Amino acid sequence: MDIRIQSLKFDADQKLIDYIEKKLEKLPRYYDEISKVEVVMSLLPDYDNKNVKVKVDIPGNEIVVERHSQKFENALVDCIDVLKDLLVKAKEKRKDL
Repeated sequence: MDIRIQSLKFDADQKLIDYIEKKLEKLPRYYDEISKVEVVMSLLPDYDNKNVKVKVDIPGNEIVVERHSQKFENALVDCIDVLKDLLVKAKEKRKDL
């Protein structure tokens, strides 16, 4: 699984990058054929100004989840919670075919 992390208009520190990679490494438990995961972090002008967009490439499909929060870590955890459910559904759908 290839993980790409991009931060727009700011430099992410290594601690944040390590945290993201650690969280994303658990995704193959829910769908074992993930080929690539892209994470884009950006700052928004409003109060909950940390935005995280996670794009997961699986065979024949692409799952995109975007969340924002006061901290990048919280937005990432929200994205991963949604991704878990979506990956399980995609895996069940694949088995039905």
